[in-house]
Amino acid sequence: MSNRRLNGERLVIATHNAGKLREIGALLAPFGIECVSAGELGLLEPEETGTTFVENALLKARAAAQAAQLPALADDSGISVTALGGRPGVYTADWAERQWFEGESGRDWFMAMGKVEGLLCEQGPGVDRSCWFSCVLAIAWPDGEEVVYEGRSNGAFTWPPRGKLGFGYDPCFVPDGLDQTFAEIAPEKKHEISHRADAFAKLVAEQFPG
Repeated sequence: MSNRRLNGERLVIATHNAGKLREIGALLAPFGIECVSAGELGLLEPEETGTTFVENALLKARAAAQAAQLPALADDSGISVTALGGRPGVYTADWAERQWFEGESGRDWFMAMGKVEGLLCEQGPGVDRSCWFSCVLAIAWPDGEEVVYEGRSNGAFTWPPRGKLGFGYDPCFVPDGLDQTFAEIAPEKKHEISHRADAFAKLVAEQFPG
């Protein structure tokens, strides 16, 4: 809980991920917040050395707020699979990182989803496919004040991937109560039910009361 409020300020979104920026920008649009990404400002991405979503979100928000001297919002999110002991969890993006022998550098999300599927298949056809997406939103101000909001979306891991509307692991995640993946449903629908939407609802309740 924080008494600090975003009052129509310019807000740095501490990400270089275009898909994540679009989602966050759409969620903040109704509140008249001017958003600019860390990528647009040429800010370097700090090394994510935290072992929890909260630690990494705060690390990114603090770095952007100090570099830009503006309030900054960072998101750290990922998928956790029950049968894999909660992996990949905080290392969700790392599972998509290509090694030098795998071709071009950068992230390959199909490869990452394939790693999850491969590990599940090793456990047999009756494996528990339940999983959940987690999201932590952290706001940091240049003077050192900060606050975090946590959200979650439960579902199941499906294979093969389906849909082209999402990003990351979205094509393999079927949220509870639906038979479509996050990458098959319209973005506005996803904005209502996602882990990020859950965290944003808590942010909005505190930052934009009434």
